[in-house]
Amino acid sequence: MRLSRSLGPLSVALVLVLSLPYDAAPYDALPHARVEAGAAPSPVRFGASCRTAVRGSQVVAHCHNPYVDIDRVRLHIECARWWDIDTDSAPADAWPAMTVRLAGRCWKEIRSVWISHQKAR
Repeated sequence: MRLSRSLGPLSVALVLVLSLPYDAAPYDALPHARVEAGAAPSPVRFGASCRTAVRGSQVVAHCHNPYVDIDRVRLHIECARWWDIDTDSAPADAWPAMTVRLAGRCWKEIRSVWISHQKAR
């Protein structure tokens, strides 16, 4: 009688442990640090990450470049009114680990805003 009491919780614990998900891959499926002679190099990462904020008729953008290459960024603003002039900011170079602030405005409402990126060298 005592043996069945001690095996009950043990068997429940064993079932719970065995039912946990197990996502181990075989050794051949794991990524290797070695690069083959004919393999293509890894893609070069480029481009600052930009945040834009529109308040009324004014736009402010902050672009941070976490990569090694210099990113030349420009702010483009399309105004909502047909008579309002669309604007493009002067290019600003975002050097590595640098944040650039871009600003612009329309006379009235803003229809759309976007940032363009170009390698500086």
